[in-house]
Amino acid sequence: MSTALKNLSSFNKDEVPSAKDGIFGIVVSEWNSEITDALLQGAIETLKDNGVDEKDIYIQYVPGSYELPLGASKLVEKKRFDAVICLGCVIQGETRHFDFICDAVAHGLMEVSLRKDIPIIFGLLTTNTLQQAKDRSGGKHGNKGVEAAITAIKMSNL
Repeated sequence: MSTALKNLSSFNKDEVPSAKDGIFGIVVSEWNSEITDALLQGAIETLKDNGVDEKDIYIQYVPGSYELPLGASKLVEKKRFDAVICLGCVIQGETRHFDFICDAVAHGLMEVSLRKDIPIIFGLLTTNTLQQAKDRSGGKHGNKGVEAAITAIKMSNL
């Protein structure tokens, strides 16, 4: 498991370029809001800690993770962003619904990124249990929202 090898919130600040004057969008799923709200707070704080002015962080909510790709696409139509972070959480259930949602979101976000020529960051937790999601949204494995924000900063500086 990759998070057993690295805490999601650990990074070398010297390896993160300045995000000053950057403009970032965040699309966040309302489904599993206990988790996604924590991811969102991690992303916002990380962007601000790395020089992004709060007025340059735009947040768009969507009902669920399946809607993240369209939410990202609509957001980049409104304004020019340096990167867009997409945050969601899908927890394995008893049916194959989990597989279809995760696969669709991954492909959809990649398509938006390539079509719009902008970094669209995959901040989707795909866990087996609620506890695993908690562990990755501010728990013992850190916060994937932090990791997604660092990725957005790095990708916006390519």
